[in-house]
Amino acid sequence: MNRLRARGRDAGTALTPALGRWGMAALALVSFLAAAFVAGFIGFALSLERSESTLTVQADGVVVLTGGSDRVYEAGGLLARGQARRLLITGVNRATRGHEIAKLLPVSRELFDCCVDLGYRARDTIGNALETRDWAQARGLDRGSLIVVTSNYHMPRALAELSAALPEASLYPFAVVSDHVRVEDWLDDIAVTRLIAAEYCKYLYVALRNRLLERSPAAPSGSAAVAEPR
Repeated sequence: MNRLRARGRDAGTALTPALGRWGMAALALVSFLAAAFVAGFIGFALSLERSESTLTVQADGVVVLTGGSDRVYEAGGLLARGQARRLLITGVNRATRGHEIAKLLPVSRELFDCCVDLGYRARDTIGNALETRDWAQARGLDRGSLIVVTSNYHMPRALAELSAALPEASLYPFAVVSDHVRVEDWLDDIAVTRLIAAEYCKYLYVALRNRLLERSPAAPSGSAAVAEPR
């Protein structure tokens, strides 16, 4: 019995350092991941546009993801200035009629009737991307160039979703800066911090999902060329 107890004590003594090493390794890994997450979040917050986009590119189309009248107005301005041949407004509320949207756009009624398409199916960002894909394919723009209009804090995730849905399209971001969400105040305004943190987490999910799909044998090859305005 004494021998068994001694063996047990010896085994426990030998196991303790091993458990300690595993615990330290796990703690180091968690600390590294936490530091990487925080560093990534800071980089994400600092990368968001602080001022209104300036874009002179001529594109085949412009797509605006609904979420604010300022987004729709800016997209209409791009169409009115001739920077795109067609405009898709994706994620339109089903209760909103075309004539109501026409009043929000700085375009003539003739231009609205001929060149503005309304998408009512999308309810979230991935839905926006799929609706845009279907529209682009129907219009023969899935291998063309598209200007993407959405809020500055939403742009990274929107581009990630759209590049996955339209791998052969060239995407030009046009970030809308809102007076209601001042991303430069993310250190001082807890509401802005929470909004950007939520967007960052969603963006990480989309980026990871896209990377896994790219590595999947069933996934189509190629990725979208995301052209940054200069």
